[in-house]
Amino acid sequence: MDLSEIQEASYLTYKGENLYFCGEFCKKRFEKNPEKFSGYPIISLKNIVKIFIMGDSQTEALCGLDLNIWPGDFVAIIGASGSWKSTALNMIGLLDKPSSGKILLNGKNAAILKDEERAKLRSEFFGFVFQQYNLIPWLTAYENVTLPLIFANKNIDKKKIENKFEGVGIKERILHRPFELSGGEQQRVALLRALSNNPEIIIADEPTGNLDSLTGNRILEMLINLNKINKKTLIIVTHDADIAEKADQVIAIKDGKLVKNHQAHKKIYTE
Repeated sequence: MDLSEIQEASYLTYKGENLYFCGEFCKKRFEKNPEKFSGYPIISLKNIVKIFIMGDSQTEALCGLDLNIWPGDFVAIIGASGSWKSTALNMIGLLDKPSSGKILLNGKNAAILKDEERAKLRSEFFGFVFQQYNLIPWLTAYENVTLPLIFANKNIDKKKIENKFEGVGIKERILHRPFELSGGEQQRVALLRALSNNPEIIIADEPTGNLDSLTGNRILEMLINLNKINKKTLIIVTHDADIAEKADQVIAIKDGKLVKNHQAHKKIYTE
């Protein structure tokens, strides 16, 4: 697909799915990331419903959620507490299955896959950074970072990993365990772990929520550089309006539904 086709197109059909877009919208994405732009989203959620059942009670967390995420975009998912935005993130990252609906990853419906098949896709496509770091406490920083490579039966290049620790400024902490590291150092280890399999998509759930403003800004800068320089698709759940303003796309969720108007996130922050 070249630029002239993008400007003229109103929609395309990919593997039986109609994927609508405006010419100008796709033109901007083509110009930002031409080597990865294919004309269709890397992730599409279609009419996603998620119902949690506890005893005799049911809670509908997601109510027919539809959204598209494009290759190389920086996407911010925002919403007030209780809006189920983290549940939406779990759908995007294949951490949970919907009660109904489709999750298309490069056109393939991951919602109908078996658990082991979804786990394989997760390890291939996604890297996760969480607010709580989720490092294994009895492993060193180096061992935490290399663990995904061991699970994937991939070779471990010790020198390359050491260089990555140096790149984020914690090479001298490589043999320390999590309890010996500050919050910012733990989050940098978590970021390196997320990148160990060279994922297409980085998912970060409130990655700066437990950090002071200076350290949080450093972590955010690292994440944004992965998007801008390395062309990784970056998806961040955040309460922070300043982070959302830096994103290419803002997905505002309220009561389990997508707020279509991108300006609506300003209201959500003030509620």
